[in-house]
Amino acid sequence: MSLSNKDENLKEKLRQALSSTIKVISDDFTIQNKDEKNKSSKKFDFFEIDNLNSKIDFIKARAETDSLALKKKFSNEQIYKKNLPINTSCRSLYSIAEKIRYESLGGKMLKGIEKNLKDNYSQIINLKRKDQLKTKEDVTVTEAFELYMLKKFHNIKLNSLTEKMLSFWEKDFDNTIDKNIKYLKDNLEDQYKYSLKFSEMLKELDIFQDDENEENKEDNQENGPDNPSNEDQDSNSEDNKEQNKEEEVDTSLDADYDISEYKLDEQLVDTDSNKQSKEQIIQKNNNLNLNLEYKIFTNKYDEITKAENLENAEDAAKLRKTLDQQLIGFQDIITKLANKLQRQLLAKQNRAWDFDLEEGLLDSSKLPRIIIDPYNSLSFKKEKDLDFKDTVVTLLIDNSGSMRGRPITIAAICADILSRTLERCSVKVEILGFTTKNWKGGQSREVWNKNGKPKTPGRLNDLRHIIYKSADTHWRQSKNNLGLMLKEGLLKENIDGEAISWAFSRLKKRKEERKILMVISDGAPVDDSTLSVNSGDFLEKHLKKIVNFIEDKTDIEILAIGIGHDVSRYYKRAIKITDVNELGDVMISQLNSLFEKKENFH
Repeated sequence: MSLSNKDENLKEKLRQALSSTIKVISDDFTIQNKDEKNKSSKKFDFFEIDNLNSKIDFIKARAETDSLALKKKFSNEQIYKKNLPINTSCRSLYSIAEKIRYESLGGKMLKGIEKNLKDNYSQIINLKRKDQLKTKEDVTVTEAFELYMLKKFHNIKLNSLTEKMLSFWEKDFDNTIDKNIKYLKDNLEDQYKYSLKFSEMLKELDIFQDDENEENKEDNQENGPDNPSNEDQDSNSEDNKEQNKEEEVDTSLDADYDISEYKLDEQLVDTDSNKQSKEQIIQKNNNLNLNLEYKIFTNKYDEITKAENLENAEDAAKLRKTLDQQLIGFQDIITKLANKLQRQLLAKQNRAWDFDLEEGLLDSSKLPRIIIDPYNSLSFKKEKDLDFKDTVVTLLIDNSGSMRGRPITIAAICADILSRTLERCSVKVEILGFTTKNWKGGQSREVWNKNGKPKTPGRLNDLRHIIYKSADTHWRQSKNNLGLMLKEGLLKENIDGEAISWAFSRLKKRKEERKILMVISDGAPVDDSTLSVNSGDFLEKHLKKIVNFIEDKTDIEILAIGIGHDVSRYYKRAIKITDVNELGDVMISQLNSLFEKKENFH
């Protein structure tokens, strides 16, 4: 048995063990591993270990598995939603508090669980790196609050760095929370009492007053005398109240995300719904602080789905054959370019050494010198630091109706060849697509109609985001998925801003040092349902805001290829192609130029 096969077998055994752990702890034996064949049971994704020799990953896997199981066992979603604070910032702290509650219960239930959680949190604390911690502004409230809760409920010992991080905020928390600690600990088993008390305390925290004022200010602006919606406010007030209540619930589920740095992680919040086994609801909190003007009427009907859930295996194989036929006559050109890129990347990864050093690894090739002349000193060597960093590339492909025909075919071909090429060079590739579930608004529009058609509702369609190939999945396992881009009836509208936020959220969580996001689109974001009841530049303004943020405030490199349309007004690094046949050449040349820029590797 080869080493890779042995590793895969060990990983599979570990997955089975983790799955069994979840079932036992949660008392839910209907849960299945995501790779199991029984599609009727509820899927449950948990942390995957890439490196079996990594102690850090192993500790994390055990702790996260326990936490997911405890959430299922002890956390009631309805109670969670019932006591949810209105203030957006409070919601993130409320979610942390709930997570601490059910994990504390698990620690009391089993000492092994308590040890796993403590080991993981201690590991996270020790891995934190913060330079120039001088003021309160250098530490986010969510970071400080999590440290505070770990200290109070898990008795986690903080190091000097995290103690300093907490010190900026500790008095604020103590003034409201510390006096109620005993009550909270006594009611860990009563989720309703615990969450209600926490919700009340968070409302009392002075730190969120500015946040609430800003929200009220925005509301006043939207409903001011110059806003046409003001006339209809009274007549639709009851409907709007009901709708807003529904949206507050929708936008707050399960916020186990980190809003500390970019706040774009609020874009992707996974929920495990008993009613949904094939699809995950996405973007439960999509009202970005980056752009308060961008609104979403409802995200209740949005979905993120794996491509294999769109079609049965037989039809997927047929579509793959269709794609393979299209590859004939086109593959040679792209393959040549891809091989050029491959040679360049592999050249960057060649090992190099410094010799004749006073310390390092013993250079065995110089040992004969010692035999000849015992007075010669030992010679050591050290491997040079490579320019090439671990890299992950995300291809985000516009799956709108205007891409139908040759554009989407060639996009699928290029994605297929690029993923194979880059994987050979140890560069991981993720392939994503974005569209809507329906034309003309779908279920979102129906709800809007039923609620009296309030003015300027914001985004008014049901999103569909598709994972054709995840970064950790090999091309061979996903190749049939790429053919699904040719599926009849799949391509509809394109809301680019939210799609890029979603892709960014996924990419940001990757461990690789270098992250590249390549967007392939045929022009401006278009959704007839949304644009018919909002300003004509509603979607474009949001797209510009998102892209500018990623370009200016993050280390993720983003570039775009516009098919038949100039997209440089949205992206600093963009190129337009007039002939779709140029796509393969441009994709590879753009990646080539990125990897040629050595300054990006330092």
